[in-house]
Amino acid sequence: MRARAVPVLVLTLLAPLLSLVLGVPPAQAQVVGGFDFARAEVAVTGLQVPWAMAFLPDGSALVSERGTGRVMQVRPGQAPVQVATVSGVSASGESGLLGLAVSPSYAQDGWVYAYFTSTSGDNRLVRFQLSAPQTQTVIFSGVPSATIHDGGRIAFGPDGMLYVATGDASNTANAQNLDSPAGKILRMTPTGGVPSGNPFPGSRVWSYGHRNVQGLAWDAQGRMYATEFGQNTWDEVNQIVAGRNYGWPTCEGTCSNTSFRNPIVTWTTAEASPSGLAYANGALFAAALRGQRLWVVPLTSGGGAGTPVAELQSSYGRLRAVAAGPDGWLWVATSNRDGRGTPVAQDDRIIRIPPASGGTDTSPPTAPGLPSASGTTATSTTLTWAASTDDVGVTGYDVLRATGASGGSFTQAGTSATTTYTDTGLTAGTTYRYQVRARDAAGNLSPVSGTVTVTTTTGGAQGGCTAMATTQTQWGTGYVIQPVTVANTGTSARDGWTVTFTLPAGHAVTGSWNAVLTVSGQTVTARNAAHNGTLGAGQSTTFGFQATRPSGDTSLPSGYTCA
Repeated sequence: MRARAVPVLVLTLLAPLLSLVLGVPPAQAQVVGGFDFARAEVAVTGLQVPWAMAFLPDGSALVSERGTGRVMQVRPGQAPVQVATVSGVSASGESGLLGLAVSPSYAQDGWVYAYFTSTSGDNRLVRFQLSAPQTQTVIFSGVPSATIHDGGRIAFGPDGMLYVATGDASNTANAQNLDSPAGKILRMTPTGGVPSGNPFPGSRVWSYGHRNVQGLAWDAQGRMYATEFGQNTWDEVNQIVAGRNYGWPTCEGTCSNTSFRNPIVTWTTAEASPSGLAYANGALFAAALRGQRLWVVPLTSGGGAGTPVAELQSSYGRLRAVAAGPDGWLWVATSNRDGRGTPVAQDDRIIRIPPASGGTDTSPPTAPGLPSASGTTATSTTLTWAASTDDVGVTGYDVLRATGASGGSFTQAGTSATTTYTDTGLTAGTTYRYQVRARDAAGNLSPVSGTVTVTTTTGGAQGGCTAMATTQTQWGTGYVIQPVTVANTGTSARDGWTVTFTLPAGHAVTGSWNAVLTVSGQTVTARNAAHNGTLGAGQSTTFGFQATRPSGDTSLPSGYTCA
């Protein structure tokens, strides 16, 4: 990123600034790129400099926070929940916790990948599982780091390989040096190795001559694109071809040197400073920081660019990340608390833009088939249904849930891009009813499916259970308790556990991971998550939480009991 003086144009900026103060976007958006920007909505608030988003199979998103090193799980309309903290993050300037990616085989392996600037003085890549987030394995390290130009976007390509965008780390010579991983787009296996098919034998380098790439995306034909920060004149969108040189530091923007590949789009640096990149509906979506807008870039059949259109201009401030969600909506994250923005009380936020409705597609999908339930435990159940059909195409499904065998209203429990969904965090010995409906790209909703009734198991009393808490860290106004070790001391397996404990007066839980916490007064009840409820005889699992307390108060929670 660059720090530059911005001219003050009072008349043209007055309306957008008033909109920022009030947290309300100007009414100037339109339907473009398959999304209805006039119906953009704030879905998540209270994040601290979000940098990347990656979706889990249940439709929720993981979000990295650059300065805190936290990985937050977010769902529309709900408060963010901390599920991991990446160890050894050094956050200064533009560095810190940057890219996130979820394994394409997450349902089987549970891997989450994170790229960050480390306290060891490099940029590196780790992977971990949310069931044990404190165990983080370094799979690639040694990328030069600096307070600027750290790149940081990571993504799995359609070939199943992991792509990593790096910056030149404020040393322009790195970009042309094939022996340096800086100023490159790297391609590696999910374990960090060099895959076959890379253009330079024995090297992870996929393309080079980059200044600072922070966005990666692939179109429906599998063609790769990247956003890149220029220095003083031109920002870029490039179509990435294996082994090609993109010109930095000799070229910024388009140039006549045939040794370098030219961008398909350029903008002035005041218009863009492009970071995140997404693809949907035949168009690229580039999140602009200094430009405070979302650029929509229609793609031609040959992979070139049509005329870009600016959306959300000055509506929500600086935009860092953009992703096409499994719910069919476009997700955009702000970066107003990064020291260069003007935050409002809700910042930082995630904005969701719905698929376009109306137009020529007014036919809804058919109703999904009657759901069936399987694998029901004390805290979760898996639903499966027959697919809907649509004249254009189904983009996803909404899973609706009501509590009880009858009565009550159905509310949305989650979304799925496929015909299966696992609902977690349920209460043992409770009856639920489920329905499913389908969505298409125009926003048309199908009739709901038939209703399936599910009763979770009671968890049983298969033996003893203990809970032992460890204080990981504490400060004047708060603390982190991790791990709380839950052990099955019985002789048979357990199908769920519940831990209760007492908070001192004035203390409040602000986040938790690997358990579902509810608070009544000063009593906290922690129930197992879907992935750690089953414990064999002698087995144990862990969870953790964070809490605040009055200044000067050194007391900690007590009375941990397990059932």
